[in-house]
Amino acid sequence: MSQQKTLADPSAIAPYNSENVLQVVIETPKNSRNKYAFDHDRGVIVLKKVLPTGMVFPYDFGFVPSTLADDGDPIDVLLLMDEPAFPGCVLDARLIGVIEGEDELDGGETQRNDRLLAVASASDTFENFKTVDDLPPQMLKHMQEFFVTYPRLLGGKTYRILGSKGPEEAARLIEQASKMPEPALALARTRSLLSLQIS
Repeated sequence: MSQQKTLADPSAIAPYNSENVLQVVIETPKNSRNKYAFDHDRGVIVLKKVLPTGMVFPYDFGFVPSTLADDGDPIDVLLLMDEPAFPGCVLDARLIGVIEGEDELDGGETQRNDRLLAVASASDTFENFKTVDDLPPQMLKHMQEFFVTYPRLLGGKTYRILGSKGPEEAARLIEQASKMPEPALALARTRSLLSLQIS
């Protein structure tokens, strides 16, 4: 009897592929009211919440695999791309920056919850966006407002924007959150930044 093949766990692949390109796992596609999330215990995509009528995810939203951020989940990524992907899809991307922010917890304590910004390698529309400074100011403002508004509407939670920084800081956050051996990740990070400078 032949052995059945199963799909790989997308959360367990490396942050960078064999060519040292960032990999992003999509959870929620652009223009979706449904907020999907990867259930790491069951290895499946689940529906977490539904956004209010008239509110949708502005771009594809997912995470960098094999990372663990301060909030206990893989580090989040908002991915700019021409058309929506689908939950569970793994895309090659390049970092352009990070929206720095924090959640307000019960008791008044805060917890960092940064959102990386990246562009899909296959994107034509956003091909020339290399850093967060290349984003039109109004576009960045809309992204920030989305992250402030949707947790408040869904659960009455407060998310506070702290600022935004470029791809170097975003790469540092991946290195900090990575569960990969440090030498392997540092090499991947260096090559990824070099490819950004060359392009």
